This record gives sequence, structure tokens and C-alpha cells, in this order.
Amino acid sequence: MNHSADTAMVNGDGAHEHTEEADSKQDGNSETDGGEESNEQEVIVIQDTGFTVKIQAPGTEEMVQEIHQVLMDREDTCHRTCFHCSLDGNVLDNFAELKSIEGLQEGSLLKGWKVREPYTVREARIHVRHIRDLLKMDCNSLSFLSIFTDGDLGDSGKRKKKGNELEQIDCTPPEHILPGSKDRPLVPLQPQNKEWKPMQCLKVLTMSGWNPPPGNRKMHGDLMYLCMVTVEERHVSVTASTRGFYLNQSTTYTFNPKPANPSFLSHSLVELLSQISPAFKKNFTALQKTRVQKHPFERIATPFQVYSWDGSAKTPYTSRLGYEEHIPGQTRDWNEELQTTRELPRKNLPERLLRERAIFKVLSIVTLQQLPLEAPWQSLIGNVMAINPWRGNAHADGLSGNNIFFSLGFDVRDHYRELGGDAAAHAAPTNDLNGVRAYGAVDVEGLYTLGTVVVDYRGYRVTAQSIIPGILEREQEQSVIYGSIDFGKTVVSHSKYLELLEKTSRPLKVQRHNVLNEKNESVELCSSVECKGIIGNDGRHYILDLLRTFPPDLNFLPVDGEELSPESQRQGFPRQHRHRLACLRQELIEAFVEHRYLLFMKMAALQLMQQKANKDAKADIPAITETPVVGKRVDTQSAHLLTVPAYPKSREVVLNACKAVGSISNTSFDIRFNPDIFSPGVRFPDDSKDEIQKQKQLLKDAAAFLVSCQIPSLVKDCLDHSALPMDGATLTEALRQRGINIRYLGTVLEFVDKTPAKAQLEHFYRIGISELITRCAKHIFKTYLQGVELSALSAAVSHFLNCLLSSFPDAVAHLPPDELVSRRKSRKRRNRVPGSGDNTAWASLTPSELWKNIASEAKSYYHFTIHESVDQVVEKYGFQKTTLLREISVKTGIQILLKEYNFDSRHKPAFTEEDILNIFPVVKHVNPKASDAFHFFQSGQAKVQQGFLKEGCELINEALNLFNNVYGAMHVEICACLRLLARLNYIMGDHPEALSNQQKAVLMSERVLGIEHPNTIQEYMHLALYCFANGQLSTALRLLYRARYLMLMVSGEDHPEMALLDSNIGLVLHGVMEYDLSLRFLEKALAINTKYHGPRSLKVALSHHLVARVYESKAEFRSALQHEKEGYTIYKNQMGEAHEKTKESSEFLKYLTQQAVALQRTMNEIYKNGSNASITPLKFTAPSMASVLEQLNIINGIIFIPLSQKDLENLKAEVQRRQQLQELGKSEEPTEERPLELEDRIPID
Repeated sequence: MNHSADTAMVNGDGAHEHTEEADSKQDGNSETDGGEESNEQEVIVIQDTGFTVKIQAPGTEEMVQEIHQVLMDREDTCHRTCFHCSLDGNVLDNFAELKSIEGLQEGSLLKGWKVREPYTVREARIHVRHIRDLLKMDCNSLSFLSIFTDGDLGDSGKRKKKGNELEQIDCTPPEHILPGSKDRPLVPLQPQNKEWKPMQCLKVLTMSGWNPPPGNRKMHGDLMYLCMVTVEERHVSVTASTRGFYLNQSTTYTFNPKPANPSFLSHSLVELLSQISPAFKKNFTALQKTRVQKHPFERIATPFQVYSWDGSAKTPYTSRLGYEEHIPGQTRDWNEELQTTRELPRKNLPERLLRERAIFKVLSIVTLQQLPLEAPWQSLIGNVMAINPWRGNAHADGLSGNNIFFSLGFDVRDHYRELGGDAAAHAAPTNDLNGVRAYGAVDVEGLYTLGTVVVDYRGYRVTAQSIIPGILEREQEQSVIYGSIDFGKTVVSHSKYLELLEKTSRPLKVQRHNVLNEKNESVELCSSVECKGIIGNDGRHYILDLLRTFPPDLNFLPVDGEELSPESQRQGFPRQHRHRLACLRQELIEAFVEHRYLLFMKMAALQLMQQKANKDAKADIPAITETPVVGKRVDTQSAHLLTVPAYPKSREVVLNACKAVGSISNTSFDIRFNPDIFSPGVRFPDDSKDEIQKQKQLLKDAAAFLVSCQIPSLVKDCLDHSALPMDGATLTEALRQRGINIRYLGTVLEFVDKTPAKAQLEHFYRIGISELITRCAKHIFKTYLQGVELSALSAAVSHFLNCLLSSFPDAVAHLPPDELVSRRKSRKRRNRVPGSGDNTAWASLTPSELWKNIASEAKSYYHFTIHESVDQVVEKYGFQKTTLLREISVKTGIQILLKEYNFDSRHKPAFTEEDILNIFPVVKHVNPKASDAFHFFQSGQAKVQQGFLKEGCELINEALNLFNNVYGAMHVEICACLRLLARLNYIMGDHPEALSNQQKAVLMSERVLGIEHPNTIQEYMHLALYCFANGQLSTALRLLYRARYLMLMVSGEDHPEMALLDSNIGLVLHGVMEYDLSLRFLEKALAINTKYHGPRSLKVALSHHLVARVYESKAEFRSALQHEKEGYTIYKNQMGEAHEKTKESSEFLKYLTQQAVALQRTMNEIYKNGSNASITPLKFTAPSMASVLEQLNIINGIIFIPLSQKDLENLKAEVQRRQQLQELGKSEEPTEERPLELEDRIPID
């Protein structure tokens, strides 16, 4: 961190609560990485004007606003929201950086005065909302780690007993966690802290019915009225005025806004309530103490809201309705904010950090605060339906509010009629979002995209976009100066756009091409025709409608007269799809080009070698020495450096190789795609026929590459366990990383089905089928919900879930009371969804009908056949209904009540309408990247892989600082950083530091990804290992049991990762001498390892050895020998007699044999001589903690090689020598900072 500015802070307004000196260590968050929390903070009271807080700002890059945030998070100042900081009497700008403030030095006194300027309605609302948040203990995203660790693992939690805790450990896990248990309870997902007692500070705090204040009271400064009921049952009415809050004389039935006597005028609601309610004062202080004792990562807000799919009815997420920060008439110009941040300078690291941080903040505010509030969606879906009688209306595309344009994913104007109607209109927004993401990542100066968020809510897809200045005042035809508004019938171009888009064409692999317009004139484009260029009133060049940024996927686009390659045809392609917007993913394009580049290099090298062999002419060689092959991933961007040398033979070689791989240039490797090929309505000039033919072939090759290379490589990665999906989300991620669209899921599953090693892919197959079924169910649920009235929503959702999951054969829906329905029907509703007919049609759905629909959806969309009932599916594929419930809930945004459900009862349905708590919007948005931090992180990883742990550690620490700078304290990438740091700390022997970093990683993963996300499960496992190494055995066990429970919920027991988890649990139990329990887990691990790695795998050998050790501890030498022999055989066959592992196993076998013989001798002696036998004592060894830890390290992939100092020096010298050899070919040695510069240069042909 930068040098600290020691700044004291004075906060005005009656500090009468703070009469004693506050404990300077009350904020246990001094080590927070976010830089938004203060270090050691001392509080000294100064008369009645305020009190001083000594703040050590971690760096001068911090803004004044962040000091605000720190004070609003502290126990003693958290109830103040409306204040500003001043230095020597001058008010400081909230967005000023500390370093830019004149006269601010170490020891300066900042003052936070009671606001001299008055409260406004907005400030008053923010204050009330903040107080409500303080009174609610639950965070906006859940975390349960502290329940399993008894508070903080660091210094500020309860002190842990070090050393041997064997006396007080209860090792028995709950019944449902034991291997072989079929019970999958839901309630333990959100465990309750037994010691936590709910503290009630206030019974009611609501807006009063007397709002808004009448005109004459506004003249007295009244902003709004509140109603409160204290714990002592005192009913009070409070006025929020410009001067603060005071009691008035109103009651429930009479309005008398005059101040009561005494009125207790206070600047904060907390101060007012502390004076009128002793119970509030006592409980609020206690509540804040509890809040502050939590780990900072349990309290800091997350950048994006994470909703839980199950919750309790007591603490639903309170919608902030009525407390919005932005009152109508106070809208922000989101587009201006977003584009201004993009225009910030980015020449050096500090500038780039500031810019990326600003972009991230604006995007997360739009996504987090503006969009998921329910009110806009409810009204939007109502309004858009009301505005549109669905056909022929000029405003049919949507409506704007709060400076955001909303549109629904329906083909309202027959815009997509030729492309697939509503199906195309539903797919277009996500394609568009992918385009925005791609252009945003290239980040060309002067080219602007719109802030875009796609939201699925209640069966509707809504796109929210920032608005181009001036676009709503003119017709689209007048605005578009580049591209086409009618899918290619009329096309225009613009030189400035061509210049800007040319810069994106190499990284996005888009070919510059000509198309014909309506007058048969040739028009040049550097994007698809749908991509529109509009210059806003602000003079900026915007591009929008990026739905065809990437080329079409011919496997799902049958075209008359075009034949696909044999690889595609063998798999049954081309197949008919719902719409004609099926595109290849960007990851596939990258992989395809990389594949072609390697092919190009091989061909060129081969031809040159042939020439050399023919003529032995040395002059031709330079052609190949000029080619850069960078690192593991081929740098296709600089591939064009292989240009033609001056040797004619070499020129021919390059020309042949270019032709063979489909390069658009004949002199260098350069593959780009024309996204308009096969677009209906787009025509090309006659003179480009050859080029178009070439492009068509390239598209066919790319489609074949997906089927013949990418899908097999995914399956191979799953076979050798380098890809380990645990649930639907991680499976989807694995597909998308390889550029495989989800519509290929059926093809992938068929491929797995035909694989010889299908048994070892059973987990993958099961997760794939579950994903396929829940996605089909989601498609049906979407249209099902569109016909449901709002009042019947929970009944409809519970009925759908009953039909989907319950074994009860005739699920009957609960309709709303009759009189409501009839009264509604009597009113003619204008906003009826087309095709919905009767609004109670949803109630007639039956389980058999739903499963028939799912099976036909699977057949038509994924071309895959499944059974037509939930019980058959569960039986055949070994599913758990809880897993299916989790998957469908997460995909559709349903939140259900956390309780046990009986899915298998044939007498009553599993769900009632009371069990459905909420439906959340499912939001898709662009995640802005912290590019510099990411480069540091990658460089750090590379260093670690080369064995330079200390240097790697420094780079990763630097990456962590930069991530914090851009994202704030909470983010997925920071989580990955902390995990790696913890592992490095552990390997380098700093166990307490490893524990501290891993604890943060777990908390962050729970809150940013979700409490049962596969990533969180793995973080729990790592934390358990570090706890064990720190001697906290009972905590380690509790964490492992939690991980096993989550794993059972998410993917069941039959999964390769479960073997690792069970081996960990078994080893720890062995360490605490719970041998029988230990065996249950280790034998389960052995069975799973044998199934998924094959009986001859080294993992299985290790499992046998672990089981043998436990049997040895139990003195059951025969069983121990049996297992160790199995292990020995595997080691001997795989590694040979001379290998160290084989020798170790052989020694252990000898030892076991001796022990077995000694035991037998003793037993014989006892049988022979009875009680007079002279028994030689047998050696029973309880396992040492060191040996258990050694085995734990081995199974978790951490292997320490004991080296002397001399060995270490030799190793380092060897690694450096190899590095120098690698770098000889390069012009100069790159420094650690170098990758940043390399990445910043975009090579130009």
C-alpha cells in the first residue's frame, strides 16, 4: 500500500452517547484488503461538537467518499448518513482523491460536521433505509463459515486451544453425512448459530399514512412522516424535517404535525429512539457490537447481488420499495456516466486502474441498484403490454424510464419474421450482449457500445440499455449512418466507422467485405449488416445491435444447396433450429484460429524441410526462424509476422500454406470470418464470388472443428479429470470455455454414451442429463408463467414444481378464490398476452403432460431422447430430486421456503403455494475486467509453476492490491487470488497466514458465488487442511463435514471429487483415533476412485494404502495386508520395482507381515497356556499428526521434496539456465513488468 496519511476526523452533533473513551480495537477489520476500511482507529471525545476518529488512510488514491463509508460502517458512527467532511472550514468534494486535497498532511484534522445544509427527501430516505439495514442483522448475501469455525479463525475470534484437542472432540457427523446415506435434508443448508439470540430494538418502523406532507407543512420543512412502535409498546409518530427527526402529535386517527413536547429533535433516528426507548438504546448498542465482531468480509456489500434459491419466511429479502435513492425527477444519465468513464485516460498503470475502477462502479451500480428492484419489472411488463396491443404500434418496441430503455424479447413488429419470430427475438438479446462484451474487451478508443443488461423475469426477457442522446427524438432511419435497419435490404456505410471498426477486425476475426444495397451499389462494411452506427447528440460514435458479431453456426443452419463436411454429416448435422441466429462462440473462433495456425506452421516447416532435403539450399531457412511461437498459447495476433522473405521458394511455401488453411492473405497467416455469409437478404457483388466461396468453406470447417475436435477434447479432459464439472453451472462453463454452445448438449451426451470408458464418465453424463432436463423445463416454465395472473403466481409456481418433481400422480392446482377470478373476468383486460386465452389455463397442467412436453422439448431442441416421468428419470440416471430442485430454482430465479419436502409421497403434493417465497430476476451482464491485475496474476502463476515461489507470491500480492483497487473488497477474481496466496503461504510454511487468507477466500466465495457453489465447497476443503496443520482438529472436521453435505446436495455421492473429500475426512478421523468411522469414509473413497480412475490407477493404490494404515492401527493385520498388497501390485506394475513408492509399499508390507506373525504367535500362546501366557507387548501405534498431515498433503496435491541448501541452489541455477536458453531467440529479455507492455501493443499488419 502507499504511504499512509494519518488523518483525524471530527464528526459533529451531540456526542452525548459517547461519554466514555471508545475501545480503539473495536473494529476487527484492520487487515481488510479493500482499502475501504480503516486501520487501528482511536476515538477521543471532544465536548459537544463531535468526536475525533483517527483514520490511517491506506493510500492517497482513496476518495473522500470512502472515509464516509468507513464511518458509516463503524459501531459508533454507523447511524450517521448525512454529513460531509471539511478541512480548515472548507467542505471537501466527496469524489476528490485524498492526494488532490490541498493542505492535507499527516495529522491534519478533518471535520465531519452536522450538516449545515439541510436534509432533503432523498437524504432522509437514505437515512431511514440505512437505519433499517442496521436493525436487520442479515447481510444481502449469505455466509455461514463462522458457525463452523466458532467465530473468526484469526486473533479477533474466540481463542482456539492449540495442540492436542483430542479430549473435547465429538467426531460423529450427522447421520445424513455418513457414506451410503440416502437422506438429503435441506434445512442444514442454512444452519443457525445456537448461541445467537435475536435482539429486537424496535417493533415497527414504517412510512406513515399521513404522507406526503401537505403544502403548508412543507413550508415548515416537513419532508415525510414515519410511524414507530418501540419495544415498550409506545406508539410514536415522527417527522423527518430538513433539520432532522422529531416527535409530532399525530396519532393513527388524527393528523397533528406540530412538534410534541418534548420533541427530542435529533439529527439521527438512532439518537431520537435512544432517548425515548431504553430497550432500543441497550439492544442497538449490543446489536452493533455483534455486527462489528463479524469478519469484515461478512459485512461488506457485494458488487452484484447473489440470491439464495432457498430462504426462511422470517427474513425474506425486503424490497427497498419506497426507499429508492433516486426520486422521480432526479434521474441519472447512465449513458453519460458510462461513456465518460470509458473516455478516461489509460496511458499508464495508475490511469488504467482509475479508469477500470470507474467503469466497474458504474456498471455494478446499474446492474445492482437500478435493475433488480422489482418495481420496474412488474410495471414494465404491465406497461409494455399495455402500450402494445402487440401489433402495429409505433412504440411497440418498449419504453424508457430512469434514462434506461427497456424492451421485451418478443417479435412485436415482425422484425424477426424471417429469422424465427419470437424464438429469434428471445435469442437476439443474449447474442447482442455477447457482442457488447466482445467489443468492450477490445476497447477501441472512439468507438462506443451501450450499457446492456438482459434480465429474465417471470417468463419475460427484458433488455435494458442506456439511451443514445437524441435517439428518441428522431426516426431510426434518419439516425443510422452505418449498417442496415432492415437486415440488409438498404445498407449504408461511413468512413469514420470503417476506420474504427477496422481496429477491431483483427482481434474479433471479422473480415472487411462488400455487400450490395437496394440500388445494387457495392457498400463496404467491417461488421455484420445488422450492426448499426449512430452518432449521438454528444458527438460520440455508437454501435448497437451486435447480435451477429460472430459468424453463423452451419451445424444448426440448414442452407439449400450447401453440403457440410463429412465430420458434421456423420453426427447428423445440419439440424433445424428454432431460429436462424445460431452463432459460433468467440472461444470457438479463437480455438479454431489457433488450431489452423499450428497447422500452418507444420505445413510451412514440412515444405521447407522437403526443399532443404531436395536442394540442401541454406538460403531458404530464414522464413521459418522469423515465426514467433509464444508460450503455451499460440499468439495468433502476431502470427502475421511470418511475412514473405525475399526468397522466392519460401514465398511459394507460405502461399501454399496460406491457401491450405484458408488465410485471407496470401503472404501471411490471417484468418477472419465474414459474419454476413448465409444471412437472408444480404447480397454480395459478383466480383467477390471466390472470396465468398472461401468464406463458406471456412465456416463449414469451423462447424466441423467444433464437432470433431472440441467435443472429443472436452470428453477427454473429463476422462483424465482435468475438467471436473460438479453441477449444471460448472458444466455449462466447461462447455463454453471450449466454445461449445449449450444447444450441442445432446450431441455431447450422445458422444459420451458411445465412449468405451463410459463408466468413468458417469458423473459427467448424469450432470449433463440433469442440465438438459432442467433447461427443457425452464423453456416450458417461461411460456407457462406468461399466462399467469400476478395474484396466482405462487400457486402457479408451486403447481409447476409439483408436476415436475413430486411423485403424486394427480397434482391439483389451488386457484385464487372464485369471486376474485370472476370479477377479473368481467373486466375486459386489454393487456392479455397473445395466446394466453383463459388466465387459469396453467392450472390444467398435469405431471404426465409436463414430462411429455419436456421429452418432446429435449427431442426437438437438443435432439436427445429421455423418459417421460420423473420417477423413471430418477431411477435410470440416479438423480436426486433435491439436485433437480436446486438446478431449476437457480435457472428460473425461484426462491422456496427452506424446509424438508417429501417428493416421494404418492398421496399429497410436495409443494404448497406458501412454500414459494419469491421470484428473482435472473440478470446477465458484462463483467468488466481488471486487465493489469489479471496480467500480474498470470505472471505470478507462471512464476509459481517454474518454482519461484517467493517471486510468484510477490506478484500475486501485487495482483491482489490491483484487484482491490478496481473491484473493491469483494470479487470472484480476488477470491482466486486469496486461494492461491493461501496455498503458497502453506507451502512456504506460514500456516497462520495461509489460514487467514483461506478464511477470506471461503467467506468471499460464499457471498459472491453462493453458499453451495462448487467453488465454495473446494474452498472449505482447503481451509480444513490449513486448520488441521494449525492444530485445530475439530474445526477441520466440521469444515469437511460441511463440504461433504454441500457436495451431497449439489451432485450426490457418486462423483470423483467426493473421493478426495472422503479421503480427507478419513485421514483426519484416523488422526483423532476414530478408526471405525475413518474406515467408512476411506473405503467409500476407495470405491469411488476405483470406479472413476480405473482399478490400476495410482490414486487407487494410495487409497488402498490409507485403508491399510487404519486397519493396522486397529490391529486387523490380515485386512491391512490385503489392501497393502493391492497397492503394492499397482505400484509395481505402473512404476517398476525400483521406484521409491514401490519400495515404501514393500517395506510396509514386511512390517505388517511381522506384526501379523507376532500377533498370531501371541494368540497361540494365549490359547495354549491360558492366563499364564508370557505375552510380548505388541506395538500399536496411534498415528502421529505429522504422518497424517503428510498423507493429507499428498492427496491434496501438495508434495514437499526435502532438499538441502545445495540442492536448492543447483535447482535454481538449472531453472535459470533453461530460461536463458528459451529467451535467446528473443530480442531482449522481458522484465516482470514486461507482459503489460506486450499486451498493450496491438500488432498491425
